[in-house]
Amino acid sequence: MDKPHLDAIEYIRGISMLGVIGIHIGSQYLANPTPNIHLVALFEIVTRFSVPIFFFISAFGLFYHLDPGVPFSYRNFLRRRLRAVLIPYLVWSAFYILHYTLLFRDPMLLNLRAILKYLFFGFASYQLYFLVILLWFYLFMPVWIWMVRRMTRRGLFFLLLFQIAFDYWSSFLLQPYAIANPYIQVLLVNRLNYWVVHYIFIFVLGGWLGLRFEAFRRFMIRRRPWIVLFFVASLAGLTGYYYWLLYVDHYPPVGAINMAHQLCPAGILYTLGASLFFFTEFTLQRYPHWLNALFSLLGRHSYFAYLVHPVIITYISLFITRAQLVMTAPLALLFYGAVAAFSVAAAIIVRRIGKRCPIVNELTIGSSSKG
Repeated sequence: MDKPHLDAIEYIRGISMLGVIGIHIGSQYLANPTPNIHLVALFEIVTRFSVPIFFFISAFGLFYHLDPGVPFSYRNFLRRRLRAVLIPYLVWSAFYILHYTLLFRDPMLLNLRAILKYLFFGFASYQLYFLVILLWFYLFMPVWIWMVRRMTRRGLFFLLLFQIAFDYWSSFLLQPYAIANPYIQVLLVNRLNYWVVHYIFIFVLGGWLGLRFEAFRRFMIRRRPWIVLFFVASLAGLTGYYYWLLYVDHYPPVGAINMAHQLCPAGILYTLGASLFFFTEFTLQRYPHWLNALFSLLGRHSYFAYLVHPVIITYISLFITRAQLVMTAPLALLFYGAVAAFSVAAAIIVRRIGKRCPIVNELTIGSSSKG
């Protein structure tokens, strides 16, 4: 059964892609020994919802289109999902391994053992771990269907508490380097790259709301002011934690953002607040035609832009270094704008090439019809 297209899913993809670029530009900006801490907050704290919200809308889209009257075919599901994610993941991993091998002349990247490690953890490029986690979510889809169909509001509340406790343990208490076994140690050290349990609450919540969209729509209409208030409060909580670390605990900016991230308690609540807020606003708000067109453009091309933007960051960063420019706040903002613009432009160009040669889109974004 076909259901109405939801612009909110596409729009959130677009702003999330822009947020991820912001996080990675923030890492470049921190090369400045005296960065503007407020700009760091914009790049690294305000954008912290960007990766988790991808899992929210991925689950929402999957369960929104799930027909309860049709038996779930795990085999067909995996075939479609692996085509959309696994093939682009392998193609982009190969691209980045070859690219960095040639650029930095590091033959170690062509070592078979290193390649297998890169593929398992998503090490070929720093944004690819998202696809690794998404693949693990897909592999366990029958589990999520079982959970979502039986989940209650009380169950979601306890799942949220579990998420906060688990992520706190994983982020701040677990000591993987204390493990003597080198194989277990490497699995634990790199747990953020493949442990789906770090994002199980936001994924299950997305699926639960997608399966109950009409009830969710009524909730958004009735509770819109409270959703906005919760979003503002959660953003204030995470940014307040960041500034507390800077001014009270005297953390350097790098240390502060490594504490005030999406897996800390304030970060989890901010992800929840941002997910509800953006879905509500993009569902209920009526925007001018040009703004809808812009959000739609960003959403359609978000997948390719997300996958390609590290290449653009690399070469603009090399230009800045060779030109001996200091990474000031204005330059960082220009850097961000250039990376976002070039990433989307590259996505549009390759998409048009893919219309003439569908295999290009099949390999890079997993579909000949995907934006």
